[in-house]
Amino acid sequence: MVQRKGKGSRGKDPQRTQELKNRIGRILSELEKIHPDARLELEYSNAFELLIEAILAAQESDKKVNELAKTLFKKYRTPEDVLSVPLEELEKDISSVNFYRRKAKLLKNCCQGLVEMFGGEVPKSVDEMVKLPGVGRKTANMVIGGAYGLPAIIVDRHVMRVSQRIGLTDQKDPDKIEFQLMEIIPSEQRTKFSFLLLNHGKSICTARDPKCQECPICDICDSCKIKL
Repeated sequence: MVQRKGKGSRGKDPQRTQELKNRIGRILSELEKIHPDARLELEYSNAFELLIEAILAAQESDKKVNELAKTLFKKYRTPEDVLSVPLEELEKDISSVNFYRRKAKLLKNCCQGLVEMFGGEVPKSVDEMVKLPGVGRKTANMVIGGAYGLPAIIVDRHVMRVSQRIGLTDQKDPDKIEFQLMEIIPSEQRTKFSFLLLNHGKSICTARDPKCQECPICDICDSCKIKL
């Protein structure tokens, strides 16, 4: 694994940094072949819906959130809609997901922030979005990349795991991983890269019993169980 000094830095090793930049092209090329439709599994129509779903999806399956979304957004189309109902009513409406009481409060606070700070519109930058209560960089990048199609590195558990295994980062903190990856991934490829690693982590490079024999980048993976 690489050595790192300071936030978002790999120390003074430009040769290693260049090697990793060269590796990115190979990773993108190979993973696109087996994940041609790589994307988020959450189903949404706009940035507001994706933001709400991202909050609901914490410690919950995307499948269950998608099922809830089919009816939820018929009632809650804007932040003002969320703020217009009592907390107890919102809790009831999202009670099918884990930790719904806590999430109802988060949704209320987030929507209050949207209205007060951004006029009810979801901002288009990570730095602005993380000002919202309950919104971290992973969620902000998910919305920026997924809904707006802007450059974003989404460090969920899958992207974190795959990045570590293939030697792109030596960090365990998601935010630090994001900054490391920003150094080696061109801006225009960051969202695609995130979607590819996310899909790869769910289907092949799984937490337990990764399918190394099916992985096209096994030969450049620091953790591969086999060598092609």
